[in-house]
Formats: sequence, structure tokens, C-alpha cells
Amino acid sequence: MTPLIPRDNTFFDMFSQMSANLIAGARAMVDLFADYRDVEAKISEIRRIERTGDELTHAVLTKLNQTFITPFDREDIHQLASSLDDVLDFLNAAGARIIMYRITNPPPVALELARLILLQVQELDRALPLLRKNGDILTYCVEINRLENEADVISRAAIGQLFDQEKDPITLIKTKELIEFLELATDKAEDVANVLETVVLKNS
Repeated sequence: MTPLIPRDNTFFDMFSQMSANLIAGARAMVDLFADYRDVEAKISEIRRIERTGDELTHAVLTKLNQTFITPFDREDIHQLASSLDDVLDFLNAAGARIIMYRITNPPPVALELARLILLQVQELDRALPLLRKNGDILTYCVEINRLENEADVISRAAIGQLFDQEKDPITLIKTKELIEFLELATDKAEDVANVLETVVLKNS
């Protein structure tokens, strides 16, 4: 079959590196909530992964500025790199809240959301290589969107339950914000899927 975007593979390799790093960050977040010990060390690892993500994003944008002919629209390359980085940014922000707010007993929904984020980024990791050829990217995008909807339902229910049951207003605020940042990470993963959909539709 004729490749969907038959040009320089450098950007695709860079996106693959970003995706692998994003999966590492999502797995680290799952590990944190699945075994809530050595919290500071685990969050430090998430922060390290996020910094690596920043470096990879910067490398893509530098390459973009140096490349005359790109494999697909420049603005889509920029948006794809930025959106992938955003997912890690919100995972890191959730971890930062745990340290900043001294959260010693995270809600069970935090693990549920972290697992959904991991599933989303694994779907992204399967979809991204298909940019090189005429692959069925949209199938993966649909699943990523479904997972985001599931996360939205779960987080809303958890926040509603939190307001019903939590008597300490400070704990309520801290826990609510943690849930919201994790849910926002699922939104950002959906944003990546939306960029992929745009690229496919432009080049179909």
C-alpha cells in the first residue's frame, strides 16, 4: 500500500520516543497509586520523566524549525508534540499536588484514573506508528475517546461522593484537585487523538 505520508521518518521516530516516555510516566503513576509507599521517590521519578518529555518536545520543535519540507502540516506536528507533552504535564502536576498537599491517603479513584490514562497512552503508542503508512488510526482514536468518557463519568461520581462523605473541607479541596488533575490528563490524551484524526483526514 502507498504510505499515507511518504517523507522523512525523523519526526515519526521522535514521536515514538515521546510515546515511549509517556507510557513510562503513566506506568509510574499507576505504580504510585497501586502501592502507595516511597511516595516522594516515585513522584521524583514521574518528575524526571516529565523533564525528559520536555526535552523530547523541544527536540521536535527545533527539528520543525530546521526542516523545510515536513511529512505533514507544520502546525499539526507542533500540536501533536505539544499535546503529547501536555499529558505528562498533568501527570506531573497531579504528583506535585500529592507532595504539596501532603496527601497520605489518596482516593481509590486515583488508581482507576491512572489505569485509564495508561490504557489511553498505550492506544496512542499503537496509533502513532500508523502515521507512516495507511493504517487504521481512527479505530485507536475512538477507543481513546471512549476511555476519556469513562474517566469523566468515574471522576464526576467520585467528586460527588467526596462532597457527600468528606467532612473536612481542606481534605475535600485537596482530594478534589487531585482527581481533577488526573481527569485532565485523560482530556489531554483525547486531544492527542483529535490531532491524529486531523492529520489522517487532511491526508486521506
